[in-house]
Amino acid sequence: MVRILSGDRPGSRILAVLFALLLAVLALAPFLFEGSRALDTAARICVFAVLAASYDLILGYAGIVSFAHTMFFGIGAYGVALASLHVGRSFTALGAGTLAGMAVAALLAALIGLFSLRVRAIFFAMITLAVASAFAVLVSQLPALTGGEDGLTYRIPRALTAAETWGRLPQIEISLPRLLASRGAGGAEVLSLGGMRISGKIISYYLVLGGSLVLVLAMLRIVNAPFGRVLQAIRENDLRAEAVGYSVVRYRVAATIISAAFAALAGALYAVWLRYVGPDTTLSFDIMIDILLMVVIGGMGTIWGPVAGAVFLVLAQTYLQDILAGASDLGIPVLDRLFDPDRWLLWLGLAFILCVRFFPSGLVGRLRHGPGGPA
Repeated sequence: MVRILSGDRPGSRILAVLFALLLAVLALAPFLFEGSRALDTAARICVFAVLAASYDLILGYAGIVSFAHTMFFGIGAYGVALASLHVGRSFTALGAGTLAGMAVAALLAALIGLFSLRVRAIFFAMITLAVASAFAVLVSQLPALTGGEDGLTYRIPRALTAAETWGRLPQIEISLPRLLASRGAGGAEVLSLGGMRISGKIISYYLVLGGSLVLVLAMLRIVNAPFGRVLQAIRENDLRAEAVGYSVVRYRVAATIISAAFAALAGALYAVWLRYVGPDTTLSFDIMIDILLMVVIGGMGTIWGPVAGAVFLVLAQTYLQDILAGASDLGIPVLDRLFDPDRWLLWLGLAFILCVRFFPSGLVGRLRHGPGGPA
């Protein structure tokens, strides 16, 4: 399917297998893992894969450094929240909020780009940082509209909540030799599979997964179209691109608008999943740093790379403390303190340093080109 839509494959057999395995695990996550934590982690991977890939559109392909990406993410999320509160608990509200958030994000990105992209890169980055900071403060200071620091809690259609039952998986019974079930004499054991309840929460997860997959494939199509090739030419040498007839400012503004629209769509998916939006969950500068880390760790200018970076970082943020907790009971005081779960950020930072040192082109970039490939 990816080849038909974009012609951009992962780039190596190892990557193809890993991404196929990732897709299979995400598709079967509700049935492979127990508890809400694993499902929430899978949903966050889907959302942040889209968000990081959308940032790669401007950073990796157009060479634009922006710190306003979480602002567009938050606009998409708040669009869904406000529509759900004021229009009602319906799919119409979700659709209207998503479209409104995407339109506002695209318009704001156009205004920022038209007024700022003519300046040098570092000054544009500072302008976007100022705009994003001002927007976050504005959201916090409008409690009547945005809920302020407390954020907004809203209801989504009942069909997407855990209270709704869509059905159950068929019950499957498999007869196995007793010796396979327990080391005993002959006979047979019956292994029962299935019967799991399909709740609206699972349907909501598949909505997030399906939407994320479509958005990532759409971005792959965009960057492999002539538009994406022009962006790469501008990134490599904007003066030469201008000399052969391409309007550098127009292409950069267009890339900023498209990137903002995809970020807003990622925010809408996140809002549907969380049923809560607030400054800390959608507009925080910490999220901006996470997005940047995802793109750098995975590999800039690949789309596949940010997806891999999102998987790595979300899993690390979710489970690294648990892993350290298991390794901190060695009975050796120095190692126990070193592996203390409270030091998980230290180990995450160390992992990032090692990635930059040994995989300067990112995980995907290195696996695509091999050890002898570009540094």
